[in-house]
Amino acid sequence: MAALKSLIESRRFDMVITVLIVINAITLGLETSAEAMSAFGPVLIAIDRLILGVFVLELLARFAVYRTDFFRDPWRIFDLLVVSVAFVAATSNLSVLRALRILRVLRLITVVPSMRRVVGGLVAALPGMGSVVMLLMLVYYVFAVMATKLFAASFPDWFGSLGASAYSLFQIMTLESWSMGIVRPVMEIYPWAWVFFIPFIVTTSFAVLNLFIGIIVSAMQEESAEAAVAERGAVHHDQEVILAEIRALREEVRALRSGKPG
Repeated sequence: MAALKSLIESRRFDMVITVLIVINAITLGLETSAEAMSAFGPVLIAIDRLILGVFVLELLARFAVYRTDFFRDPWRIFDLLVVSVAFVAATSNLSVLRALRILRVLRLITVVPSMRRVVGGLVAALPGMGSVVMLLMLVYYVFAVMATKLFAASFPDWFGSLGASAYSLFQIMTLESWSMGIVRPVMEIYPWAWVFFIPFIVTTSFAVLNLFIGIIVSAMQEESAEAAVAERGAVHHDQEVILAEIRALREEVRALRSGKPG
């Protein structure tokens, strides 16, 4: 069991899994091509099944090594869910489920440390992002109600209902054809409409959305700092172990010297 643990925790093993994930991503992409399937269909399917089998064996090996501790690591649980969904999809004839096999590519997140830090930062930012989302929804609701009351009579397709207004405002917030597509036609009938749309764009696109970026960047910095502290702690621990061994060797050498006859 110790040999199996050293194997699955080795850098070389992680590299092999990474290569298999990349190969699997390529084969799943090729399966979307009719020409590739007509020429290499059986080979691509065989490679896909083989790689899935390797992933299942890897998870079984990790479960055999860690046992109940397997479920204490969220990344191992993530791998288990992704492979389980992909396994069900691979053994099903439903095209909708078979499309879920591409989820196996997400295992690359758990293998690459930099990706894990990015995802960890995003997860850590979720509580702060919740407050920003509530603020954005409040602003959206206020502006959607105002837009419906102001422009519904002349532009029912864009602002005829609260839902239509919210969708149009979302398009404006993303700056997708907001000027020529919506705002300028509205200003032809309501020349003062810029007084409504410009504050909305400034509030949402430049202010509230930048809060998202600030929260995510701050969370990622904290995640990187924690990772750096953990790495320094691991190095310090290794150094302490080495120093303890050196001290023990010195004591043994002194004991041997003191035991020799003069």
